[in-house]
Amino acid sequence: MTNKNKTISVIIACYRDELAIPVMYERLTKVLSKSIYFYEIIFVNDASPDNSRVKIIELSKQDNRVKGITHTRNFGSQSAFLSGMDFASGDGIVLMDGDLQDPPELIEEFIEKWENGYEVVYGVRTSRDAPIYMQFFYKLFYRVFSKLSSFSVPRDAGDFSLMDRKVVNYILNLKEREPFIRALRAFYGGNSIGVKYRRPERLFGKSTNNLLRNLGWASKGLLAVSRIPLNIVTLISTLLVIPVIVIPISILNLNNGTNILFMNVIILVILCVVILQNAVMSLYLGKVFEDIKQRPHYLRKSTIINGEEIENV
Repeated sequence: MTNKNKTISVIIACYRDELAIPVMYERLTKVLSKSIYFYEIIFVNDASPDNSRVKIIELSKQDNRVKGITHTRNFGSQSAFLSGMDFASGDGIVLMDGDLQDPPELIEEFIEKWENGYEVVYGVRTSRDAPIYMQFFYKLFYRVFSKLSSFSVPRDAGDFSLMDRKVVNYILNLKEREPFIRALRAFYGGNSIGVKYRRPERLFGKSTNNLLRNLGWASKGLLAVSRIPLNIVTLISTLLVIPVIVIPISILNLNNGTNILFMNVIILVILCVVILQNAVMSLYLGKVFEDIKQRPHYLRKSTIINGEEIENV
């Protein structure tokens, strides 16, 4: 029996997922058709260079529960999710990547937890199909991310989640220009629970992430939850003030051949600290710079409803 009072919205961030979109639709409809709720499936085409847009239009023509958004350019997954969240009408909103690494079948358990009163239900990655060294760095990031955060952040939890409408409205009303949804979701707190799953490799194609992007992603996450890196370099700089003054005077008084060596070591240490401090400060200044510009998180080129594409820009 369908519950006409509530709707589940599933938002899929898509980039180079042309082949995955039809498979995603099939797997989603199998899961959602078992539910007592109305549902809508929203594919957010983040200016994908393949035929993702065409695939979304075709699916929307055959099923009016499928809707689409196309961005003017690639704004990134966080902006894609925000765009979908702002467009969605659901009481419960699911976020997932379009590459099928987030298994749609887990949504059934998400909904069950949501029905039991949980405002946030997030997927916990117990393992993943990835090289050993990447598994190690992912695990390391989530532990550092959780440890440095000024509030409780679950470990190994990505964007894949179901959030109640009140949580979604809270996130949409925030003023942050560089949102990190898993951090904002954790900052809200509320009644939340994790559901464990194994994250498979992409079904089609290769990941668009590389080492540089992953490092950028990690730094963005840490800046979103903590100022501890800034405090650490400030503390180190402060602690070095006395040695920097005292040691050179002591060395000069020794009047032997070790003077130059010790002085070089001191200079090298000072330079390393200065470089580290400048790097950390630059990251925080970059975040402030983005906030000051007040640019929108995304720009929609068009929306797709009932198989019809409506131009937005």
